[in-house]
Amino acid sequence: MTEDAPFLPGLSSVSGKPVHVAFDGGRVTSDAGVLVLAEIERKLSVADRLARCIEDPRAPERVRHSLAEMIRFRALMIAAGYEDANDCDALRGDPAFKMAVGRLPETAAELCSQPTMSRLENLPTATALKRMMAAMVDLFCASFAQVPRRIVLDIDDTEDRVHGCQQLSLFHAHYDSRCFLPIHIYEATTGKPVAVVLRPGKTPDGAEVAFVLRHVVRAIRSRWPAVDILVRGDSHYARPEAMSWLERNRVGYIFGLGGNQVLLGKVRHLAEDAAVGRIAGEMAKARRYAEFRYAAKTWHVQRQVIARVEASAQGCDSRFIVTNLKGTPRWLYEEVYCARGQAENLIKAHKLHLASDRTSCSKATANQFRLLIHTAAYWLLHTLRRLAPKTSFWRDAQFDTLRLALIKVAARVTEKITRIKVSLPTSYPYKESLARFTTHALALPP
Repeated sequence: MTEDAPFLPGLSSVSGKPVHVAFDGGRVTSDAGVLVLAEIERKLSVADRLARCIEDPRAPERVRHSLAEMIRFRALMIAAGYEDANDCDALRGDPAFKMAVGRLPETAAELCSQPTMSRLENLPTATALKRMMAAMVDLFCASFAQVPRRIVLDIDDTEDRVHGCQQLSLFHAHYDSRCFLPIHIYEATTGKPVAVVLRPGKTPDGAEVAFVLRHVVRAIRSRWPAVDILVRGDSHYARPEAMSWLERNRVGYIFGLGGNQVLLGKVRHLAEDAAVGRIAGEMAKARRYAEFRYAAKTWHVQRQVIARVEASAQGCDSRFIVTNLKGTPRWLYEEVYCARGQAENLIKAHKLHLASDRTSCSKATANQFRLLIHTAAYWLLHTLRRLAPKTSFWRDAQFDTLRLALIKVAARVTEKITRIKVSLPTSYPYKESLARFTTHALALPP
């Protein structure tokens, strides 16, 4: 222990022996697992895909941190639990992050600081952001080894409370807050992100829903012309503009449909039958299903509507969905529509575990860029999880569990003349798992 090393005083002795704790362990990192994420990022090329969409106005001879390096650094920070750009100042000299970005841990220059990262966040224009969102859809398509026969796109929005008078922030009565309502789109079968779009804090109208779906579907179909696409969403996505466009472009849809007196009148007999069945001892919750054609005043055509009527001790509850799919009413409602609830868990992973609601910039373009970087971090952890065997408990682990067990790993990093040595703890409990994940990450196709 060196005399000038800071130490923690006053710790209790153990078995009569005094305990001395000092910060003299050498070049140590607490995030050695980011080296595995860095291998995944290199195979996915997320940072390079996004960086190519941005025009760099800096003089090339004076550039110390490339755009791809900064994006890679920020995405790895978020995946490791450092969601603020302010954390750049504390981590710019961390040996694991320097190696993950491609720099030597001791002799190379430090990574970018918080002011540099903030300038990056404000650099992309609206045009660059559109290119970056298209690049993320391209990444989604490239992530499949084979063209799928069918994909299911779950679309939903979530409250993102603002931190001041920011562009696009509006008061939303349902949430009782000023907020954004960004739209999230995920592929339901794999949980892969397709698009995350920052938008004002109000319910999207028909033109906006149709606009988002049109761009996403066209981007996917440009890569996969013959793929069957199903879009699922709740009732405020059942807009006539969106449904008409999906019908014209051979895209399946199943949306929730808000009830009204006309719809309730069509299932009144089912409600009575379900109530009688429950009283007769059929079951605690008696359900009935119906299928009929219906056209709201704003629709130009009649569409297929499925009704689910449930009688329980709390009373009678009627729910409706509108779809252009074929199938039995029970199957369409219970197996197809209700499965979209999984999208809420995917949004939680994006919003809670990766803190993507840290959209505190004043400019909307900067906040959209942040959402893209958080989505890049989502890709890293999602890919890491899918490297686990299908029967492994890691396959269903949440992102924060992966982070605590596999990313937050202490290590001593020593840069020698001919190699870099990373010494992990002998007592680390997940040795075999981390070794397996590393092997599988190296085997990923570029």
